[in-house]
Amino acid sequence: MKLAAREAIDRFVKILFRTTGLLVIGILGGIFIMLLWNTVSFFLHIKPLDFFTANQWNPGGHHASYGILPLMVSTSLVTLGAMLIAIPLGIGTAAFMSEYASKRLRNILKPMIEMLAAVPSVAIGFLGIVIVGPEIAKLTHQANGLNALNGAVLLAIMALPTIITVTEDALQALPSTYREASYSVGANRWQTLRKVIIPSAAPGIIAAIMLGVGRAIGETMTVLMATGNASAFPKGFFHSVRTITATIAIEMGEVPYQTTHYYALFAIAAVLFIITLLVNLAGEYFVNRYRKYQAA
Repeated sequence: MKLAAREAIDRFVKILFRTTGLLVIGILGGIFIMLLWNTVSFFLHIKPLDFFTANQWNPGGHHASYGILPLMVSTSLVTLGAMLIAIPLGIGTAAFMSEYASKRLRNILKPMIEMLAAVPSVAIGFLGIVIVGPEIAKLTHQANGLNALNGAVLLAIMALPTIITVTEDALQALPSTYREASYSVGANRWQTLRKVIIPSAAPGIIAAIMLGVGRAIGETMTVLMATGNASAFPKGFFHSVRTITATIAIEMGEVPYQTTHYYALFAIAAVLFIITLLVNLAGEYFVNRYRKYQAA
């Protein structure tokens, strides 16, 4: 009787997991089909070449322009700035927690860093308006600090918990024999970290960076509040920008239904979906490639 009950439970759990997996795939597929359907409707009115090459996004103007290029450049600029800040800080902090910090200090730091991920993005955006932005304005002698640099700093703060946590877990997961073998041939702690630990944990570190990039690309509220939301073509980190996510959040609630502008927002959402998918696929590719290199 017990054996029959166990087999029934196993079958139920197997069906449950298969159903939930298929449901997730179905939801993602439905989202992609919805985006694709509305994007096709948009391209019936606007040429794809104009959409990808025009350097102005002004759907409400007398001569409406639907160029996604400034939005893509703005998104890339803010994400690049965020990663330039978050990657060295994140990997350095994770290495300190894994290799140098005492167990007591690690048990204090790790929950605090993980709690940072729970801070609402609107709260971080508010800090960007009242603290980071004014300081950037003072340093650069500008009227305000609502620009790409402000958004990059805030996105770096938001991406840090993910990068630190995943990287630290990857470093901790390495067998202790790696460290012992390095120490046995005379290497010190820094040499072991730089030449043995970090290269061996590279797949996990790459995964952490890709997760951080995905978090930065997809963030909406923080960049909406802190970057100035100027849809003009960006000229640098000290200029106001508008990202793809901020554009969707600002305009979707006010746009008339089934207009060209309405379909245009779905088109830029589809581009964002594809960019995020490519980032994840690239991360998976490099992780698998490095694992094969290590196995060889």
